[in-house]
Amino acid sequence: MAYDEGTAERVREVVQSQRGISERRMFGGLAFMANGHMFVEMLGGTLMARVGPAAYAAALAKPHVREMDFTGRPMKGYAFVKAEDLASEQALAGWVNRCLAFAATLPPKLPAKK
Repeated sequence: MAYDEGTAERVREVVQSQRGISERRMFGGLAFMANGHMFVEMLGGTLMARVGPAAYAAALAKPHVREMDFTGRPMKGYAFVKAEDLASEQALAGWVNRCLAFAATLPPKLPAKK
């Protein structure tokens, strides 16, 4: 699945001043990582947002948001946000920053075993 490069560029603009941000192609899209933790991913025109368990219900209550069921089962703490809710710079930045804040609460990633 391709991702929307325009929206990916807008995400890059939101996180440009943050340290520890990287990108990785995953699940057919483009994932943005904070210190090794995925916090958002572009899948087509949809944003996969990692909001965390505490913010999950509030995220799902917003328009244009649904459970992230990429594998066929909903994953708590993750939501799909349709492009309609990402149209303004403020809306996109709100989602990205919310997810980035959650990723900052996660423990450090351990190096992969060889």
